[in-house]
Amino acid sequence: MTLPILLGVALLGVLLLAGALYALRGARPVRTATGSGEATEAAGAAEAAGADEAAGADEAELKSRRAAEVVALGFVPEAELDTAHPAPVPAERTAVLAALADGDWEVGAAYLKAAGRDWEERWLRVRVLAGAAAGDDGWLRAWREAKPSHPALALVAADTAVVVAWNARGDGTAGDIAEERLRTFHDLLEKARTAAREAQRVADPADPVPYMVEQSVGIGLGYPHEDYERLWAQITARGPKVLTAHTHALQYWCRKWHGSHELALSFARESAAAGEPGELLTLLPLLAYFEQDAHDPELTAEVFYKAPEIREAVDAALADLAAADPDDPRAVRMRHMLAYLLFWQDRDAAAVEQFRHVDGHIGAPPWSYAASPRSRYVYARDWAVRVTALG
Repeated sequence: MTLPILLGVALLGVLLLAGALYALRGARPVRTATGSGEATEAAGAAEAAGADEAAGADEAELKSRRAAEVVALGFVPEAELDTAHPAPVPAERTAVLAALADGDWEVGAAYLKAAGRDWEERWLRVRVLAGAAAGDDGWLRAWREAKPSHPALALVAADTAVVVAWNARGDGTAGDIAEERLRTFHDLLEKARTAAREAQRVADPADPVPYMVEQSVGIGLGYPHEDYERLWAQITARGPKVLTAHTHALQYWCRKWHGSHELALSFARESAAAGEPGELLTLLPLLAYFEQDAHDPELTAEVFYKAPEIREAVDAALADLAAADPDDPRAVRMRHMLAYLLFWQDRDAAAVEQFRHVDGHIGAPPWSYAASPRSRYVYARDWAVRVTALG
């Protein structure tokens, strides 16, 4: 056998051995063309081994057994994961929604008033009411008949208009949506902008929430940077550290909307630097890195998230979370993102700690960005649990 042939055989042997070892260790999720990392361990193993039907059955049985081992440790089965909410729904909210379904607008008005000047909570409650009205606005019309000039009514009506517009648009990029639907979306957003401006006019001058309502209008209508910055100034003059306002603004500055990866990360770092320990604004850089990964198919998550600057951002977020009130409802958003990034950084024990806090409810980024949120979540969770608890 000649030297070139011997070298070729040796190289082939090395490649086959590497492939076998990769299959045995269990591949991390394989990135798709959109950077979503959807493929499961079973799919990755099947690709690597070229498994036939019998091998596929064996793989399914192995997957089922491993899933059962994780569930036995107290984690929620895949089929029971709630993909609509990031955390358990408070009983008070459930009661309010039931009252609204019965047409009792006064319960909704009292629910919003009870938020006081906790602007984060006020925004959340406005969105809860708007979501309900977008499905059935009978109670909202009754409120308008009873109190037509009520500032809280104007606020809820404005956000309802925003929700209706985005529901009409549907998911997907502009290129995926029919031109007629986009026209309807823009027409509805113009009406929502008018409603938001009216809510701003009649609001408590200290309230940033009517301006936060306009943030989604600005994204949908494509406000020029100067116009969006003016809107942002109105928000931060009233509530400089409202986490949801910052996460909405980050969306505007992302490449997928009206900015770039660089602008989004710059905004995120500025937001994080402005926060005090426990205010959770360190979530912003994590989201910026995630958005970059999700929309740049050239990135490899297993490499990208291990970059020193991202590891430092995760460490800063962990310290911020440790300083926060354990009952702060905003913390769950941080925990979801930390669980994902810690998983990619091979910090499995720390990831499992976050998974234990959020397990059962996965209606939040990064899981909500996936075509199959449960698959993305369960793969990351179960991998981390197996490494730390099952060996």
